[in-house]
Amino acid sequence: MRHASLSGIVSGCALLALSACGAPSQPERKADELASNGVAAPAVETPGNQNVAQSPMPDAAPAAESASAAPLSCAADIGSAAAAKRVAICRNVSPATHPPCNAANSCAMIEDEIARSCALFDGKGEPMAGCDPAPKSMAAAVAVVQRYYSAINARDYGTAWAQWGDDGPPNQTLDKFQAGFAGTRSTRVTIGKLEPGDAGAGSIYQTVPVTVDSQLRDGTRQRFAGDYVVRRVNDVDGASASQLRWHIGQAKLKAVPIR
Repeated sequence: MRHASLSGIVSGCALLALSACGAPSQPERKADELASNGVAAPAVETPGNQNVAQSPMPDAAPAAESASAAPLSCAADIGSAAAAKRVAICRNVSPATHPPCNAANSCAMIEDEIARSCALFDGKGEPMAGCDPAPKSMAAAVAVVQRYYSAINARDYGTAWAQWGDDGPPNQTLDKFQAGFAGTRSTRVTIGKLEPGDAGAGSIYQTVPVTVDSQLRDGTRQRFAGDYVVRRVNDVDGASASQLRWHIGQAKLKAVPIR
């Protein structure tokens, strides 16, 4: 074993749960400073006064009736055997003392620790078993968005919040972020056709097209479409482990008719 390290109308920031209000978070600014030339992420806009929440992967279990309910464990979500396999991978690659690597945690938390560890040790010796997709790949960028929705569906708002970076979405505390999900029962995210990412001064940006279908607690159905911009620092000297891994930088989503 190798150890080494989205729904109602609201005021304020648009698309509380899904978008970034068009401004980079503190980790984004730090990364830009680190990249020397301060190249900003691709410009995006967010639709006004919409709050999108809850978000499963296509076959994930529906969210509970309360956004404050306990997170759904990975074992309850996908079964004990499947959860145990993920835990084993997590323990194999993680340098931590393994609190995240536990089937009692959400699957998203376990996957997040796997991704963190794989990014931390990427390029340092032979690739570790379980580091799939490759940490720098387009698929790994897509996995951030999928993990974001998986975490929200499991009511693991801390892990969802952290997919935006160490400080979460811009101008949002974790409590504010979680409150944005109170009126939503479930959602489903579908990934669209991907195009190759763009490189800036020291950073890589990957656009991830999405369609998000949501059902509110009163039965209302909603659909949002647009994209996320996921980014990472491109092996810049002095970059932190958090900067080196993919994380959500910005989002552009708007309501679309359901046909």
